[in-house]
Order: sequence, then C-alpha cells, then structure tokens
Amino acid sequence: MFVTSKAALRLLAASALSSTLLVSPALADPQAVAAAASAEPAQTADQLGDIVVTAEKRPQNAQKTPISISVMSGDDLANRHVVSLVDLGDGAIPSLKVAPFYSRNSALIVNIRGVGVLGDSNQPARDQGVGVYVDGVYLGRAQGLGTALFDIDNVEVLKGPQGTLFGRNTEGGALNIVTKRPSGHFHLNTIAGVSNYGGAKGEVHLDLPAVNDLSVKIDAVVAHRGPLVRNPLDGAEGFNAYDKRGLRYELLWKPATGFSADYAFDTSYDASTPLYLQLLAPGSYTQAPLGVVQGRRARNAAVGVPQQPSVGKVRGNQLTLAYEPAASLTVKSISAYRTMTQTQYDNGSASTTLSAKDGVFTTKDARGNTIPWVFARYSLADFRQNQFSQEVQLIGDLPDIKFVAGALYYQEHVEDNARAFYTDQCSNARCTGYVILPPNFRTDVINYAALPLDYTAQRIDRASYVTTRSIGAFGQATWSPTALDDRVHVTGGLRWTRDSKLGTLLTVNGKLPVDRAGVSRQLPLDAHWSRIDPMVNVAVDATRDVHIYGKWSTGYKSGGANSRSQEYDAFNPETVSVFEIGAKTEFLDHRARFNLAAYAGTYKDIQVDFQRPYIDGKNGATTRTTIATLNAPGTGGIHGLEAELTVLPARGLTLHGSYAHTYVHIPAAVNPYPNAKGDVSALAVPIYQPYTPSDSASVAVDYETPVPGATLRAHLDGNYDSGFFSDSKDPVYVGPGAAANVYQPKGDSAVLVNGTLGLADIAMGQGDARLAVSLWARNLLNEQHVFYKSLAVTTGLSGFYNEPRTLGVQAQVTF
Repeated sequence: MFVTSKAALRLLAASALSSTLLVSPALADPQAVAAAASAEPAQTADQLGDIVVTAEKRPQNAQKTPISISVMSGDDLANRHVVSLVDLGDGAIPSLKVAPFYSRNSALIVNIRGVGVLGDSNQPARDQGVGVYVDGVYLGRAQGLGTALFDIDNVEVLKGPQGTLFGRNTEGGALNIVTKRPSGHFHLNTIAGVSNYGGAKGEVHLDLPAVNDLSVKIDAVVAHRGPLVRNPLDGAEGFNAYDKRGLRYELLWKPATGFSADYAFDTSYDASTPLYLQLLAPGSYTQAPLGVVQGRRARNAAVGVPQQPSVGKVRGNQLTLAYEPAASLTVKSISAYRTMTQTQYDNGSASTTLSAKDGVFTTKDARGNTIPWVFARYSLADFRQNQFSQEVQLIGDLPDIKFVAGALYYQEHVEDNARAFYTDQCSNARCTGYVILPPNFRTDVINYAALPLDYTAQRIDRASYVTTRSIGAFGQATWSPTALDDRVHVTGGLRWTRDSKLGTLLTVNGKLPVDRAGVSRQLPLDAHWSRIDPMVNVAVDATRDVHIYGKWSTGYKSGGANSRSQEYDAFNPETVSVFEIGAKTEFLDHRARFNLAAYAGTYKDIQVDFQRPYIDGKNGATTRTTIATLNAPGTGGIHGLEAELTVLPARGLTLHGSYAHTYVHIPAAVNPYPNAKGDVSALAVPIYQPYTPSDSASVAVDYETPVPGATLRAHLDGNYDSGFFSDSKDPVYVGPGAAANVYQPKGDSAVLVNGTLGLADIAMGQGDARLAVSLWARNLLNEQHVFYKSLAVTTGLSGFYNEPRTLGVQAQVTF
C-alpha cells in the first residue's frame, strides 16, 4: 500500500494540501454538524468540563471514578506535539515513565508508579508489568509501541494494580488509549507541517456521513524526522531518526436500536534508528584515540559505523459487538487479531568498545593470528509476533448495584533471533584510524571467503520461540444503598487467571543450549500458573463535589523464561498488593479541581536478572556470560503520593499542575552463580528499580482568546524529574577471594519545556471550513541532560542524552 517513506510523505502531504485548497465547504451538512454539536454535553466557558473515562469498562466521569487516574486528551497530545508514545517520556504525566528499551525507539519501556520493568522484557517469554490497551485490546509486546498514533480521543493512565478488571501484566497499572469513533456526520481534518532536522508531518482524518446505518472513519498519518546525530560513514543511516506512517479505517454499523457492530483495521510502518551512546568518561583501560569522550550532546558520532533502520510492521483487526437487550444491560464482545514484525538493528555504541587493557589495540583471530582491534558491535535482532484475543463483557445496572462481569481468552505466538558482530577495525596497533569490515568478516572462523556478504546472514547467536495462552474470568460490583442517599459506594471484585507458556530455546551464544547433564540440545519451556486477584473499594461522596475513597487491589506480572539464559528455566510471576486512599474534589463553582492519592504496598517474587558464565559442556565455564532470571527472595515495598490541580482562573485560561513522589524498595539479592574461576560472590547486590524517578512534576498553561478573525491559542508546559537508574544492579568485580562494589550511576535530573502558539478558527470563505496555523517547540530551552547512564569500570561511563530542541510549523484545515 505504501511504496517508500518519502513517497508516502509526499502523497499524504499533497492529500492534506489538496483537501485544504480544493474541497468545497458545501460538502459539510450544516444540519448534521448542528445535530452533532447539540448531542455533546453542554459546558460553559467559565467551568472545567467533565472528563469521561472507561477505567471500569463503562463510560464514567473521571471525578467520580474511585481510582487514581490521569487523562490526556487529543488536544493535550497535539499541544505537546506527541507523535508516538515515546514522546510521553518527557514527563507529561509524572507517575508514568515511557522510555526506549536501551537505544531502541522500536521497543518501549512503560512504568507506572515505578513498577513495570526490572529486567530485559525485550524477549518472547517475558512480559512488562504495565498493560497497554487500544480500544480495549491488549498489546502484548514492547515492540511495536513506537508507531505513530492515530486520531486519539484520550489516553487514560490507570495507576496502581488493575488485576481485577484488566488481568495479567497490570501490576503497575494500565495505559488505556481510546481512539475517536465514527460520528456518522461529515468531518474532515487535515494537518501538514515541517520542522527542523528534516522533519515533516501529515495527517488526514475523514469522517463520512452515515449511509444505511453504516458510518465510516478513515485516518492516515505520516511523520518523518532526520537523524539527530550524524553518522560519519557515507551511505549509512544516522542516529535517532524515524519514518512512520499508518492507515486506519473503522466501520460502525447500527442497524437497530440497541445493537452495534464496530470493525476497525489498522496498519503501521515504523522505521527508526537507534540512539547514539556517548562516552562520557574513560575507564581503567586505555582508550583508543578514536574513542572520543564527548562531554556535551553530540551532533556527530565519533566514528562511522554501518547502520540501517529498524523496521516495524504492525497490522490489526478488531470487531466489537454491543447489544442492549434491556435499558440496564449491555452485552459486549471484543475480538481482535494482530500481527507484528520488528527488526532491531543497533550499532550506536562504538565508542564503548574502543578500549584495551594494555593499550595495545590488537586481538587474535580463530587461527591465532594477530590482527588489529575490531570494535563497533552491531546487533541485529528479528522479532515476530501474532496474537488473538476474545473478551466478553456483561455490563448492567440493578437497583442499588452496578456490575461488570466477563471472560477473556488470549493467545500469542512470538519468536526471535539475534546476531551480534563487529563492523569496524583499527587500522594499526595504536588505533589512530579505522576501516569498515566487510560483512563476511568474522574472527571466530577460518574460511572468511565462505561467509555471506550480507550482514543479516551472519550467524544467529540467540533464538527462541514461545506460545502463550491465558484465560480469565472476572466480576466486579458496586453497591450504592439508597438508604444512604447513594452517597456510599462499596465495590468488590475478583478475577481468576490461568497462564501457560510453551516454547523452545533454540540457540544461545551461537550454539545449542547445554542442559544440566552436559548434553547439547534444544531446551523446552512448559510452565503454567494460576492466579486470583481481588479488589475492595469503599468510596464516599462527602458532598456533590468532594469524593473520597479507600482501595485495596492486587496485580501481577506473568512468569516466563529468559531467552538469554543457559538452561531456559521458568521463573514465577511477581506480584504487588497495594492499599490506596484518595480524594477527588472540585470547588470555586467548578473552576478548580484538586485530586490527591497516597498508596503503600508490598512487592514480592521480583523477577531479577543475574549474569552468569557460559558453560559449553566441554571447556567448562568461560567469561562469556549468559543471563538468568530468578524470583528474588524477600519482600519489597512501594509507596508514593500523587497530586493534580487544575484551575480556570479566568475565561480562556487554564492552569494545570501535577506531582508524584515514588519509592520502590527491592531487597538486596546474592548472585547464586560462580564466576569463571569458580568463586562465588557472597555480597548481597543492591537492586534498584530502573526508570523510576523519585520525584516528578509537570505544570502547564493553556490560554485562548478571540482576536479579529481568529482565536489566539497558546500552550506552555514544563516537566521535571529527579533522574533515575537505568540498570537494576551495581556492577560487581569478583576475583579470587575478594569482591568490590562499583555503584551504578543515576541519570541526571531534568526540566523540559514544550510550547505551542497559534491562530485558529480562521474562516476560509463560506461554510464551516476553518484554518489553524501554529508554531511548536519541544525542549524549547534546548536543555541537555544524560537520562541513561551505564558504568563499566574498564571501559568507562557512557550514556544517552535527551533530544535537542525541535521546532516546527503546521497548518490545519477542518470542515
């Protein structure tokens, strides 16, 4: 459907411009538009509007939903120029942390309240602890989350364990993305814009009038940005660039009162290059002259490396059926089938491989010959996934009781493989220059000429596949006794889930795995777990505008296996149990809103990764390591505080502020594996929760006012976090009879500012056509900080800088 990214960009931009210039305003049906407007809830310009959420599987006012929840509307996302979920990593919602998996924007880490990811979840048989949903459909993988967003109604961040209504892998919470549905009335929204770093953006959102009870909505999006860090190698891709495009259409059929069938199809293409890992300080080894220590955010990489985009392709089908046999009862079915392929190509860490113990930059090939040092480790990983899910819901109202019940079936098949090899070589023993190795170069084989001439045909170092199945049944009911004037609401819920994972570890470290008997063979995974998650919530409407609640809930992250491990042993689920109290208030005649939540709980069976020597069954332990995942002993804890304040001090002016304090305690654990010399570290290794700043805050100002012939709109936001760890453990030196800790560094604290300024509601001739033009900026003050830091005593301190300031202009035409 799409030929090339540049061609698609031109086509979509041309479509947006042609829609802007050629489509007649007369196409819009004024009566239909008026009917649509009258169907919306009336809101005065002097009051805060209601926010509708679906956190409890039914539309509800967020202020009356007794859980901690933050919501970003589609307008909020546009004001911050959010292209994909990774752009929420600037801290717009303090309790939410979104970040690339290491250097890869193609796979995202999602944490809520510091819970979600501890080890490497970029694997087939491992899961994240925050569930990501789009229109009620769970997205099973971290890969594929970097695609461009379609026409979003709102993004709901449900904080705390959601095990009762949302099930597995929601121990930290859930990210619920809701798209705009077909309205049955004509509406066209086109957007075209450009920005620095070669950026361009185009969107077309077309809503068609209903015909024979059938409404259709079509969304097409494309976004492009060139590299933020240049690659000195001619013909190779730079770093931190992206090329995204997608198409989505939705058909909503309402043939009779009380019944609807909603089918949606989406397809996305996401090409991105990795972040550039800078060397911040040298280690104890001698650094090559090429290994430049860059103390500020680099615009050019220190050395050139072969680099190609990581490409993700996602497709999804969803059918939602809703039937209302009675006014107080709704039966809903959500069926979905999704596929995803993702390549992850990463050669962004060349500087960290340019150090040698003795200062002589030579090594040995497989025949024992001395050759110049090879560096720049290129990682090529392929990932494939498909998933099917079926959920049935029963939503009803009885006298004094509201309830939701349902069942879910989920099946997922995932397979991956990975290659890693060096692409650059020092030109001499002092490494004052370098050359690019041909794709057929390998130091571990003798017959170089027999090797393939394609990087993707290199030897596979790691491979596995797994099939996951999960079934669950849930129920939740809220009792609001009329004897207490419906001011007290007691909610109870329960969910039963059974997970199973059946898979095989095919290759580890380029060879067959080795079992405990010393036999080289493919290793199976066959494990299953059952789980019950309860929830109790007591809420009181102290007044019409003051609501308080107390809640206890549990959640878990599914068990699995580590595809980087030696034996492919299964590990068990990890769990959280949290008590939460909160208050949701409105005052000043609905001109101000203040919400507060405090929570504390336990964190158990935490899935922790440990490096261990690789054992090949013949030569014993070597220094080449694998990674095993265990459930750490002991009980950890989480607690925190969240606050949100929104004020409308004057017509057209909205002020918003939010804050989160987060603390996660994980008990220290001992690495149970011997090192290559047979020693065992007796030290309890401190364990940190990565991607978890202890303090985060966000403030925003939105202002609009009429000006002659238009509306002036301005947005400014500032976002702070106190920095976070990127690794869960300290690096540990283990030698004969001795051990010493080297403490893991913490990322820098940061304040990022974004802004938008524009004119909207500019009339375009007759009819309802309106033009809006705006200027936008992300990281307006061009603030620099290293958000990800990694320390190796031998090679030094390295890290990823945040993105530089990006500026753009765009035009939007609506009919």
